[in-house]
Amino acid sequence: MAPPSRASSAESTVPAGTGAASGGAAPAGAGAASGGAAPAGTGAASGGAAPAGAAAASGGAAPAGAGARPAWPWNDGPASPWIGGRFVAGAGATIEDRSPATGALLAEVQLADAGQVDEAVAAATAAQREWARRSIRERAELIEQLADRLLERNEDFGLTDARDTGSPLTAMRNGARKGALYLKQLAGAALELQGRTVPASTGGWHVVKPEPYGVVGAIAAFNHPTLYACLKSGPALIAGNAVVLKPAEQAPLTALLFASLTDGLLPPGLLAVLPAAAEASAAITTHRDVQRISFTGSVEVALKIQEGIARAGRIKSVSLELGGKNPILVFPDADLDEAAAAVVRGMNYTRVQGQSCGSTSRLLAHESLVAPLTERILERVEKIAIGMPEDPATEMGSLISHAHRERVLGFVARAVAAGGELLAGGTPPEDPALAAGAFLKPTVIGGVRPDMELAAEEVYGPVLAIMSWREEAEAIELANATEYGLTASIWTRDLSRALRTADALATGYIWVNDVETRYTGVPFGGWKQSGVGTEQGLLADIMQATRPKAINIAVS
Repeated sequence: MAPPSRASSAESTVPAGTGAASGGAAPAGAGAASGGAAPAGTGAASGGAAPAGAAAASGGAAPAGAGARPAWPWNDGPASPWIGGRFVAGAGATIEDRSPATGALLAEVQLADAGQVDEAVAAATAAQREWARRSIRERAELIEQLADRLLERNEDFGLTDARDTGSPLTAMRNGARKGALYLKQLAGAALELQGRTVPASTGGWHVVKPEPYGVVGAIAAFNHPTLYACLKSGPALIAGNAVVLKPAEQAPLTALLFASLTDGLLPPGLLAVLPAAAEASAAITTHRDVQRISFTGSVEVALKIQEGIARAGRIKSVSLELGGKNPILVFPDADLDEAAAAVVRGMNYTRVQGQSCGSTSRLLAHESLVAPLTERILERVEKIAIGMPEDPATEMGSLISHAHRERVLGFVARAVAAGGELLAGGTPPEDPALAAGAFLKPTVIGGVRPDMELAAEEVYGPVLAIMSWREEAEAIELANATEYGLTASIWTRDLSRALRTADALATGYIWVNDVETRYTGVPFGGWKQSGVGTEQGLLADIMQATRPKAINIAVS
């Protein structure tokens, strides 16, 4: 799902390489922010509602508009790991974090090495013992306060994510806000976590109680950095765990900023944030004292994680939110205008440039609808405004790197060579102002056959494949034909058909006459190669971060 570094291709969130700059093709152009990150050993902020603001750069503490500098806590030095409640010097390589839209230097980032993983886990283990003794009410109240701090700094987080990912500021600002509201809703659901008694015998009491794992290792994707920091840490912390979070190497800054918000609020060491490359990432997933792993990324990297755990001789609880080649099925009775709008929205051309595991990137339309539906789709695609992330008019920003854009273009070229028809996009935009960035026009390819690569493989970019079918059974067969099973969207006025189709799909998250929206409280997760476990289910998320303990009491 997320390219492992700005110079690589697959969507892993455990970077496979050292992951330096933005793919090499983008110049380190004008507008670069000089200073990157966190000076070693400087504590975080003072613990107020907006803690990281003391060391603001010359641009001022509030990033009110385009070109303003966020109030990062590391403006006088490189960004670095957060361990034991403070920023410390990274013992690994130092990389440049550059904007994929401009090539501008955002920060130098000191990576953690495997030895610092041990330090972080040791600090987390010590902090977790005291944290788990607190009531779940107290833990939830503190996480709600963390959410308040995030809301107060929403503009900083949104702007930083926009620059780090190339996605539109409007989308990243909204993503940061969603993360904060998720934490608040999560805190509200916390008291629903309860044990139970089981009437298993007449001669005793049988109690089952949820208990934390201890230390949870969390590895996040690049496409929604702030949101993932919340999704990965919130449930585990409320459940009584400590968290060692590794953000995506391509976009690590807001995870570090998020960590600084915990200063003076959460016990030092309870949350560690480690920007890291592959070796240190593996040290997290295989560590003997990390009992649970929560990973969002590619199938390829998920398999490496599981192989590494097995080689280390460990058994761990694992949640995997992986890729998708998701269908949107349009039946003959569907409203074509509504369906066309849904196809464009579900493809996620806007917000994240198709770089989302949940994107409905396969249009499966009844053969009678292909021509009129395609016409309506192309009309909408042509109107999408491509531009710089901070421009309020921008609907579609840049891909995460030039290397990833080349990977996406490779899918397009192979699809056309195999007989697909390039109907829109497939090239960078002509605007010279965008030439330095990893921009790509929204792409539509028609005439895709089931035996083509584009029908089965996740592109993780703005490429829609159009396929046709004649009978309902064929549509369902096509929808289920990939190894993925993450999302699907069904468009029909016939409720019986909608329910019949939904029941037949081997998919974890399905919309009927809707698309793209993830509803908080409804668990999101995939079947087959799309993963194990769910997210955004509130109480379900907290429960996944616990393990049951059964206590049998004999009563004489």
